[in-house]
Amino acid sequence: MDCRLGCGACCIAPSITSAIPGMPNGKPAGVRCIQLDNDNLCMIFGHSDRPDVCADFSASIDVCGTTNQQALWLITDLESSTC
Repeated sequence: MDCRLGCGACCIAPSITSAIPGMPNGKPAGVRCIQLDNDNLCMIFGHSDRPDVCADFSASIDVCGTTNQQALWLITDLESSTC
């Protein structure tokens, strides 16, 4: 499965503990990553300072569902069940 351009759920729902440019302490779950632009596209995609956890993420139907809203719900649910 390819990521849906403009979804951004994986950049909003999960916590990220590694440093992100502009967010040196990472980000808590449910907080929009500072590197998302107004179209929910990652501004550091492909850059060396992008966190490994972001670069390693692979979209899948069980995590991303079939809509952006479903992806946000599913990833939020996964995040809350792993805390």
